Parts: sequence; C-alpha cells; structure tokens
Amino acid sequence: MNGNNGTNNRAPMPVAFIGIAVGLLAFAGAWRAAAHAWAIPDAAPTLLTAVALVVWLAVLAAYGRKWLVERDAAIEEMRHPVQSSFAALAPVSTMLAAQAVQAYSRELAIALFAIGAASSLALGAYLHGRFWQGGRKPELTTPAVYLPTVAPSFVAGTAAAGLGFTQLGMLFFGAGVFSWLAIESVVLHRAAVHEPLPDALRPSLGIQLAPPVVGGVSYLAITHGVPDTFAYMLLGYGLYQAMMLARLVPWIRQRAFTPSYWAFSFGAAALPTMAIRMLERGATGPMEWIAPVAFVVANVVIGGLIVGTVRAMVRGNLLNVTMVARSATASR
Repeated sequence: MNGNNGTNNRAPMPVAFIGIAVGLLAFAGAWRAAAHAWAIPDAAPTLLTAVALVVWLAVLAAYGRKWLVERDAAIEEMRHPVQSSFAALAPVSTMLAAQAVQAYSRELAIALFAIGAASSLALGAYLHGRFWQGGRKPELTTPAVYLPTVAPSFVAGTAAAGLGFTQLGMLFFGAGVFSWLAIESVVLHRAAVHEPLPDALRPSLGIQLAPPVVGGVSYLAITHGVPDTFAYMLLGYGLYQAMMLARLVPWIRQRAFTPSYWAFSFGAAALPTMAIRMLERGATGPMEWIAPVAFVVANVVIGGLIVGTVRAMVRGNLLNVTMVARSATASR
C-alpha cells in the first residue's frame, strides 16, 4: 500500500524520532538510579517512566504505521546510509522498555528483551553487513554508524544482566566494546581528513557521547563490587567526550530547533546513570560531585530538548523542520 496518495497529506514520521523514546527511557532510568542513591520521591521516576513508555509505544506505533501505509518512505529511509542507522533504535528502545518494566513484571521484561535482542541482532547484521560492502560516501559517515551494533549490544548487555543472564550480558558487552573501538577510528578519520559535516548532520555528533557511558552502565551491570579501573576509564572517556561536545556546540547548533538534537539525549542520560551507580557501589572522591553535577546537567539538556520538541509540536512545524534536514542530507 502506498501512503503517498491524495487521502494522506501528513508527512511521514522520520525513523530518527525513535531517538526521542530512547532519550526519555534513558532519562527515566537515570531518575530511577537517582532515587536509589538520594532522597528523591519514588513518584518522580515512576511518572517519568510511565511517560517514557507511553511515548515509546506511540513512536513505535507511528513507525509501524509508516511501514503499512507509507511503505515507500520507509523503504527509502532504510536505503539511506545515515537514516537507516536510526532504525536500530527501535530494538534499543524495546530493551530499554524491558528495563523500565522489570520492577513490575519480570515476564514482560523478558519478552521485551527477547524481542529487542533478536531484532537488534538481525537488523545489526543487515546494516553493518552493508557497511562492509563499501561504497559509502565519506561525508555520510557520522556517529550514527554506532547505532546498529554498538548501542544495541551495550543495552542488551545491561538488560540481560539485570534479568539475571549475566554471561549473556558479557557476550553482548564484548560485541559492543570491539565494535565501538573499530567504528570510532573510522568516524574520527572521516572528521579529521574530509570536509566538515553538513549543517543538517552535525547534531548526530551528540551520539559520540553515548558509547563510553552506555558501555559503562553495561559494564557495571555485568560486574560486582567496588568499581574497578576499567569502569573509571570508561567514565573518564565519557566525561572527555562531553567536554569536547560542549566545545563544539556553537559549531553544531542550527538556527531552528530540530528533533535531531535528541542525538545528545542517550549519552546525556547514561553519563549520570553510570556515575550514580558507581557511587552506589562504593566509589568515593570525585564521584561524590561528578554524579550530582552530571545529573543536574542531564536534566537541563533533556529538559531543553523536551521544551524544544513541545514548542515545535505546538507550532505545527515538528515534521517540517525534520523534512528540511532530511532534504539537506539527501542532496549530498
């Protein structure tokens, strides 16, 4: 069925919108971690988790509808070297949802984890296999290439360990670590020796923060006791990436808000989550101020993204600004 007919004038939802659900679910996870470490009312993380799950269901339903009634647009996205990577956020968000519901239903959490893990492996093999076949233009190589392999592997590792499948979590963590190290060299090489990223793709640099801290959360999930040297190394690299991105904000920032800025949300939420869990596990010294400062910064960053998104929705231009950005990348 082709949705580009006269009865449907609404622009199709970009697959990158799933990043909003990922950011909100990760943000709710940060609040759940904070409620364990500090005197925060349980109602706050519970409400945030409920909102994040509603947004997740709504976004996945919209994306499923796209494949049913706007199939041409969905297929075009899956063929695009940048946009297709964001499809991997569907299983990532499903595994984050598994973590969110675990306290209420272990059976549902296991079902969501199984669906998310299986679909992430299938989609990751397809998209990363295409990457190996070559032909990608350097200007379209962005941190989005982490999404099909690195992000699902780390999130699967965390979810698996949380459900008691620690050895399975170790396997996923290993896949994420070595994929991250290999891909980061490609991304850095492209940034150093080729033309600067076009304006429409620059917000994707926000993804650069995620691997060390999302991986750090996964590493803490598969280990026990006081955080070891490797945990501190991961957090240290995450803090360095955050500093680098802060320095690049004037270069990344566009004139108008676009949902592509949600690329910053996953890493922004995972950084305080990792620091708080290290604090819970007995970390002292710098972690006693890194954790609360990172938590406050995450609230400011993601709060700003929420305000910008709601404002764009109220003005009725949320899809319009996204379509402008997609047109810019497609013309490259």
